[in-house]
Amino acid sequence: MMYELLQRVALKVDIPLRGLRKGDVGVVVERYDNKGLEVEFVLESGDTLALLTLPTTSVRPIGPDDLPAVRAVEEPDLV
Repeated sequence: MMYELLQRVALKVDIPLRGLRKGDVGVVVERYDNKGLEVEFVLESGDTLALLTLPTTSVRPIGPDDLPAVRAVEEPDLV
């Protein structure tokens, strides 16, 4: 799938090292040859939680039947 810049996407996987869970919403800020994306995850305060380069297989588009949710971010699992 071709993602557009500034398109909202949902994670399909957990990323515990960054405190992110499946379903968290980010915004595409860069595209790399249809195989990778730079996705920014922002807190409600406006602060960036994470800016990650992800394969397109790790996200999905937000659909009209998706229900937004809010949760507090836990401390990342630092290994």
